[in-house]
Amino acid sequence: MATPRVVVVRRATERDELVAAHGTLGQAGFFLSTRGQSLEPVERRHRATTAALDAVAAAVPADWRRASVERSELSRFVFEPADVVVVVGQDGLVANAAKYLDRQPVIGIDPLPGANAGVLVPHAPADAAGLIRAAADGSATVDERAMVEVRLDDGQTLVALNEVFVGQAGHQSARYALEVGGASERQSSSGVIVSSGTGATGWCRSIARLQAPSLRLPAPTEQALAWFAREPWPSPSTGADLVAGRLEGDAVLALRVESDALVVFGDGIEADRLQPTWGQRLEVRVADRTLRTVR
Repeated sequence: MATPRVVVVRRATERDELVAAHGTLGQAGFFLSTRGQSLEPVERRHRATTAALDAVAAAVPADWRRASVERSELSRFVFEPADVVVVVGQDGLVANAAKYLDRQPVIGIDPLPGANAGVLVPHAPADAAGLIRAAADGSATVDERAMVEVRLDDGQTLVALNEVFVGQAGHQSARYALEVGGASERQSSSGVIVSSGTGATGWCRSIARLQAPSLRLPAPTEQALAWFAREPWPSPSTGADLVAGRLEGDAVLALRVESDALVVFGDGIEADRLQPTWGQRLEVRVADRTLRTVR
């Protein structure tokens, strides 16, 4: 049996980013003071994050392999199928890592555990040792969280944990022909959002409250998605009847692009995007793979 490998996913702290921007910690403190702020809370969060990373490192058995990857390096990092992934940070960092994983167990560690613990990072640093061993030997309880997949007709794909956005990069009017559940409609809107159950507590919930309050949003482990056309504009050539719905099982939401400069990105990461051109067809569905988060 191969020696287990633990991969720690992290991101630069606010302190790191301030020092990178201003050159020294003193200059960073001066910058904050000119805006009526203090470096102390930034330092406190930095110390907590550093302590959490140290606790996770100490929790990995000495004879196991280990690796560490910063958020900006995720697209270049090669995860192994049997990795145990430990994310130290906020919920968003788990979403950042999710698209690069394929069924590896993910342990979310909150460096500032308390009443406001995230949904995807529910564990305290002190719990890391037991969780890592359980994930490695297969005894951990995991949630199989549904993900969203976009496929272009040229073979390009994109996967996201929370939601995908299809529309203009500047959120201006996008034109497309929408097909879902046997119905079709040409639309001009500020974009289409398709969300998983994990993402249903964020962007899509705010849209649903105004646009489709009676729509039942999916649960995180449900093989279903919710979709919304944002502010479709009725005109002589476009409609606004198909505005929201659910995709369950193998159901597909398809769009035929009818305007230039459309983009497709997931989980708010606009830099990692697909750029379908006029006439291309894209399909959105429940992804074949899930994100396995350790409960």
